[in-house]
Amino acid sequence: MSHTHYRSDLWRAVVIVTIASVTFLGCSVQRKGPGSDVASPTAAETEFRTADSTNGIDYDPWERFNEKTFWFNYDVLDHYALKPVATVWAKIPQSMRQGLANAFRNLAMPDRLVNEVFQARFEDASSEVGQFLLNTTVGVAGFVDVATRVGLQRTDADAGQTLGVYGAGPGPYLVVPLLPPLTVRDGIGYAVDSLLDPLSWFVTPFLADFGRGAARDINERAANLKLYQDVEDTSLDLYAAVRNGYLQRRKKSIEDAIRERGKELRSEELFFAQLFGDFGERPMLGDL
Repeated sequence: MSHTHYRSDLWRAVVIVTIASVTFLGCSVQRKGPGSDVASPTAAETEFRTADSTNGIDYDPWERFNEKTFWFNYDVLDHYALKPVATVWAKIPQSMRQGLANAFRNLAMPDRLVNEVFQARFEDASSEVGQFLLNTTVGVAGFVDVATRVGLQRTDADAGQTLGVYGAGPGPYLVVPLLPPLTVRDGIGYAVDSLLDPLSWFVTPFLADFGRGAARDINERAANLKLYQDVEDTSLDLYAAVRNGYLQRRKKSIEDAIRERGKELRSEELFFAQLFGDFGERPMLGDL
């Protein structure tokens, strides 16, 4: 067996095991006191409720480990590597940097498309295909965002979001070296998304993610140098600010995805109800 084939099988095994484990996340992270007497929520209250909102939004039992890793990422990697490179990169014209950001987004289309289909967001999926075709052809391999200019709205989806849409709880907050903030659920989603990355079909998923992620992070850091500096200067607890900001954004992202899916499902139900209703009202040949 070749080394490449073994490596591919190993990645598949890891993903299968981690996906199986996420089934238990929704139950394992809820923290209800014994004998609690809480009234059942109404239908209106639960319509867009996610596992993130029913569990502690700042659930961080590994805080001691996370803080050490966070400060390594911030004090060492960001301070001595990412920020200096981004400062130099920021001298490149903004149009070129924006073009690179557009190209990165265009290349990640398969990941978003697969997750939008799994979430039953078919309108977003069809829009995703249209944007990709326009931007890849007319937009010169995605460097020019033609789709937005003609009115196609950008959408976002990832495997962690898909798991959240179907009720998987976020699990504990997690910070690991070289990666952005995560939860256990989003970490599993990150591994799945890595396998959907077209670059991972030619090189290992880790190298594909690391290489493109580094370039994307440098480009984003260069575009927001002042914003990052303002957050650093004004936050009394930078670790907590980053953690809470990330968890709140993820919660909103999943709620928005559930809302979009609900709109599509309701419109489809209405369409078929009208279709079959009109069909049933038509006179049969025997009645003429």
